[in-house]
Amino acid sequence: MLSTFMLATAGLIVLAVATTDRAEARDPAYLAPPGSPARIFPPPQRPVADIVSPTRSTEQKRDAAGEFDTVARILRLKSGMTVGDIGAGSGYYTVRLSPLVGPSGSVIAQDVKRSYLAQLAARLDRSKLANVKLALGHAHDPRLPPRSLDAAVLAHVYHEVAQPYGFLYNLAPALKSGAQLAIIDLDKPIGHHGTPPALLRCELGAVGYREIGFHVLPADSGYLAVFEAPDVATRPSPSAIEHCRTP
Repeated sequence: MLSTFMLATAGLIVLAVATTDRAEARDPAYLAPPGSPARIFPPPQRPVADIVSPTRSTEQKRDAAGEFDTVARILRLKSGMTVGDIGAGSGYYTVRLSPLVGPSGSVIAQDVKRSYLAQLAARLDRSKLANVKLALGHAHDPRLPPRSLDAAVLAHVYHEVAQPYGFLYNLAPALKSGAQLAIIDLDKPIGHHGTPPALLRCELGAVGYREIGFHVLPADSGYLAVFEAPDVATRPSPSAIEHCRTP
């Protein structure tokens, strides 16, 4: 009887420790020290859209349009990669990237809203997706570890980035050599929750990013613009960055 009680107690302790470990692993945190401060970058000379929702549309609708499959194919995402879902929101890309990169790869789901990451953590636990880390960031600084990403995806969030120059400058060190930065957005004015491609190219070019691909996505999914990050040692200094204007 005593042995049974002791075994049951030990089992509860192990379960509690495992649950605590999972909770701590899912606790959103800054994954890197602060980068350059927002005040040293030029402010954007265009509107910034409000963050109004953790998701753009229903996931069923996006899947029916083939959004994720098309993006993953174009970027050649594969098992073993570490991919950043920047502005992860409710996790549309995160939960699809996780099985794609597999147990030998990982996903870093980053957002500026702790509440969105908390909701995403619960979703990941329900889905038993263990290869995802949650990362807090700022509008000017994603706070990601140096040379940690093989690719980064920003899906329908770029128009909500309040300090694009600081954000792009501080993101560059997190991208490995040859890593791709993929931006998915609508070809609409910022005020209608899109980013005109000409404005996107100007802002990324101002920080030293080079466009290496542009694709129109199926249905109303918008476009996919793919960029290569500048070398950290040769990227423009914050004081040399010239702001762009809305076309």
